[in-house]
Amino acid sequence: MKLYTRTGDAGETSLFGGTRARKDDPRVDAYGEVDELNAWLGLARASSNDPELATELQQLQRDLFALGAQLADPADKIAARVTKAALVDDDVARLERLIDKMEDQLPPLRRFILAGGAPAGAALHVARTVCRRAERRVVSLGPGSVDPVLIVYLNRLSDLLFVMARVANHRAGAVEVEW
Repeated sequence: MKLYTRTGDAGETSLFGGTRARKDDPRVDAYGEVDELNAWLGLARASSNDPELATELQQLQRDLFALGAQLADPADKIAARVTKAALVDDDVARLERLIDKMEDQLPPLRRFILAGGAPAGAALHVARTVCRRAERRVVSLGPGSVDPVLIVYLNRLSDLLFVMARVANHRAGAVEVEW
Protein backbone atom coordinates (compact mmCIF):
# COMPACT_ATOMS: atom_id res chain seq x y z
CA MET A 1 0.00 0.00 0.00
CA LYS A 2 1.38 3.41 -0.92
CA LEU A 3 1.50 6.22 1.57
CA TYR A 4 -0.03 8.67 -0.86
CA THR A 5 -3.57 8.14 -2.10
CA ARG A 6 -4.19 11.41 -3.96
CA THR A 7 -7.65 11.52 -2.36
CA GLY A 8 -6.74 14.73 -0.54
CA ASP A 9 -5.42 16.58 -3.56
CA ALA A 10 -8.59 18.66 -3.87
CA GLY A 11 -8.38 19.88 -0.27
CA GLU A 12 -10.60 17.25 1.32
CA THR A 13 -10.00 14.41 3.75
CA SER A 14 -12.00 11.45 5.02
CA LEU A 15 -13.53 11.26 8.47
CA PHE A 16 -14.39 7.96 10.13
CA GLY A 17 -17.46 6.52 8.51
CA GLY A 18 -16.33 7.64 5.07
CA THR A 19 -17.74 11.15 5.02
CA ARG A 20 -15.56 13.77 3.36
CA ALA A 21 -14.65 17.10 4.91
CA ARG A 22 -12.64 20.07 3.72
CA LYS A 23 -9.18 20.20 5.25
CA ASP A 24 -10.01 23.61 6.72
CA ASP A 25 -13.14 22.26 8.43
CA PRO A 26 -13.10 23.19 12.14
CA ARG A 27 -13.25 19.52 13.15
CA VAL A 28 -10.25 18.66 10.96
CA ASP A 29 -8.44 21.69 12.38
CA ALA A 30 -9.19 20.50 15.93
CA TYR A 31 -7.77 17.04 15.43
CA GLY A 32 -4.83 18.55 13.57
CA GLU A 33 -4.02 20.56 16.70
CA VAL A 34 -4.21 17.34 18.74
CA ASP A 35 -1.85 15.70 16.25
CA GLU A 36 0.63 18.58 16.67
CA LEU A 37 0.40 18.21 20.43
CA ASN A 38 1.12 14.50 20.08
CA ALA A 39 4.24 15.30 18.05
CA TRP A 40 5.46 17.74 20.72
CA LEU A 41 5.01 15.02 23.35
CA GLY A 42 7.10 12.74 21.14
CA LEU A 43 9.83 15.38 21.02
CA ALA A 44 9.69 15.79 24.79
CA ARG A 45 9.92 12.02 25.22
CA ALA A 46 12.88 11.83 22.83
CA SER A 47 14.57 14.71 24.68
CA SER A 48 14.28 13.10 28.10
CA ASN A 49 16.51 10.56 29.81
CA ASP A 50 13.86 10.04 32.48
CA PRO A 51 12.18 6.62 32.14
CA GLU A 52 9.20 7.57 34.33
CA LEU A 53 8.45 10.66 32.25
CA ALA A 54 8.96 8.71 29.02
CA THR A 55 6.43 6.07 30.12
CA GLU A 56 3.86 8.69 31.09
CA LEU A 57 4.40 10.66 27.89
CA GLN A 58 3.92 7.55 25.78
CA GLN A 59 0.59 6.89 27.51
CA LEU A 60 -0.45 10.49 26.88
CA GLN A 61 0.41 10.04 23.21
CA ARG A 62 -1.83 6.98 23.10
CA ASP A 63 -4.59 9.00 24.77
CA LEU A 64 -4.22 11.71 22.16
CA PHE A 65 -4.63 9.18 19.37
CA ALA A 66 -7.91 8.18 21.01
CA LEU A 67 -8.95 11.80 21.36
CA GLY A 68 -8.12 12.50 17.71
CA ALA A 69 -10.05 9.41 16.65
CA GLN A 70 -13.10 10.64 18.55
CA LEU A 71 -12.80 14.06 16.92
CA ALA A 72 -12.56 12.45 13.48
CA ASP A 73 -15.71 10.46 14.21
CA PRO A 74 -18.63 12.91 14.38
CA ALA A 75 -21.12 10.02 14.25
CA ASP A 76 -19.59 8.47 17.42
CA LYS A 77 -19.17 5.05 15.85
CA ILE A 78 -15.56 4.16 16.62
CA ALA A 79 -15.40 4.73 20.40
CA ALA A 80 -18.29 2.36 20.98
CA ARG A 81 -16.54 -0.55 19.28
CA VAL A 82 -12.81 0.22 19.71
CA THR A 83 -12.10 0.71 23.41
CA LYS A 84 -8.60 2.07 22.86
CA ALA A 85 -10.21 4.91 20.88
CA ALA A 86 -12.29 6.14 23.82
CA LEU A 87 -11.39 8.57 26.58
CA VAL A 88 -13.54 8.45 29.69
CA ASP A 89 -13.77 10.10 33.12
CA ASP A 90 -11.28 7.56 34.52
CA ASP A 91 -8.66 8.95 32.12
CA VAL A 92 -9.18 12.43 33.54
CA ALA A 93 -8.90 11.03 37.08
CA ARG A 94 -5.62 9.33 36.08
CA LEU A 95 -4.25 12.71 34.96
CA GLU A 96 -5.32 14.31 38.24
CA ARG A 97 -3.57 11.58 40.25
CA LEU A 98 -0.42 12.08 38.21
CA ILE A 99 -0.54 15.85 38.71
CA ASP A 100 -0.84 15.37 42.48
CA LYS A 101 1.98 12.80 42.56
CA MET A 102 4.34 14.97 40.54
CA GLU A 103 3.51 18.20 42.36
CA ASP A 104 4.54 16.52 45.61
CA GLN A 105 8.08 16.24 44.18
CA LEU A 106 8.40 19.97 43.47
CA PRO A 107 9.01 23.10 45.48
CA PRO A 108 5.85 25.23 45.64
CA LEU A 109 5.43 27.97 43.07
CA ARG A 110 5.65 31.49 44.43
CA ARG A 111 5.69 33.38 41.11
CA PHE A 112 5.16 32.81 37.42
CA ILE A 113 8.06 31.06 35.72
CA LEU A 114 9.47 31.49 32.25
CA ALA A 115 9.21 28.55 29.86
CA GLY A 116 12.55 26.92 29.17
CA GLY A 117 15.05 24.81 31.05
CA ALA A 118 16.30 21.42 29.91
CA PRO A 119 15.30 20.26 26.41
CA ALA A 120 12.53 17.97 27.66
CA GLY A 121 11.19 20.63 30.01
CA ALA A 122 11.20 23.28 27.28
CA ALA A 123 9.42 20.91 24.87
CA LEU A 124 6.80 20.20 27.54
CA HIS A 125 6.24 23.93 28.01
CA VAL A 126 5.60 24.24 24.26
CA ALA A 127 3.34 21.18 24.41
CA ARG A 128 1.31 22.87 27.17
CA THR A 129 0.62 25.88 24.99
CA VAL A 130 -0.26 23.68 22.00
CA CYS A 131 -2.60 21.75 24.31
CA ARG A 132 -4.37 24.98 25.24
CA ARG A 133 -4.75 25.82 21.55
CA ALA A 134 -6.13 22.36 20.83
CA GLU A 135 -8.57 22.81 23.70
CA ARG A 136 -9.76 26.13 22.23
CA ARG A 137 -10.26 24.49 18.82
CA VAL A 138 -12.27 21.63 20.31
CA VAL A 139 -14.40 24.06 22.35
CA SER A 140 -15.03 26.11 19.21
CA LEU A 141 -16.80 23.12 17.65
CA GLY A 142 -19.73 24.08 19.88
CA PRO A 143 -21.86 22.51 22.58
CA GLY A 144 -22.95 18.95 21.85
CA SER A 145 -20.48 18.46 19.00
CA VAL A 146 -18.01 16.38 21.03
CA ASP A 147 -18.09 14.24 24.13
CA PRO A 148 -17.57 16.74 27.01
CA VAL A 149 -14.89 14.48 28.53
CA LEU A 150 -12.59 15.43 25.64
CA ILE A 151 -12.62 19.08 26.70
CA VAL A 152 -12.10 18.17 30.35
CA TYR A 153 -9.25 15.85 29.36
CA LEU A 154 -7.47 18.57 27.38
CA ASN A 155 -7.96 21.08 30.18
CA ARG A 156 -6.45 18.71 32.72
CA LEU A 157 -3.70 17.65 30.32
CA SER A 158 -2.44 21.22 29.99
CA ASP A 159 -2.11 21.37 33.78
CA LEU A 160 -0.25 18.06 33.77
CA LEU A 161 2.11 19.22 31.04
CA PHE A 162 3.00 22.29 33.10
CA VAL A 163 3.80 20.08 36.09
CA MET A 164 5.72 17.62 33.89
CA ALA A 165 7.80 20.49 32.48
CA ARG A 166 8.67 21.53 36.00
CA VAL A 167 9.50 17.94 36.98
CA ALA A 168 11.67 17.43 33.89
CA ASN A 169 13.57 20.63 34.67
CA HIS A 170 13.83 19.83 38.37
CA ARG A 171 15.22 16.35 37.71
CA ALA A 172 17.66 17.75 35.13
CA GLY A 173 18.88 20.36 37.60
CA ALA A 174 17.63 23.25 35.46
CA VAL A 175 16.79 26.35 37.46
CA GLU A 176 13.30 27.80 37.07
CA VAL A 177 13.54 31.44 36.05
CA GLU A 178 10.90 33.51 37.79
CA TRP A 179 9.11 36.37 36.10
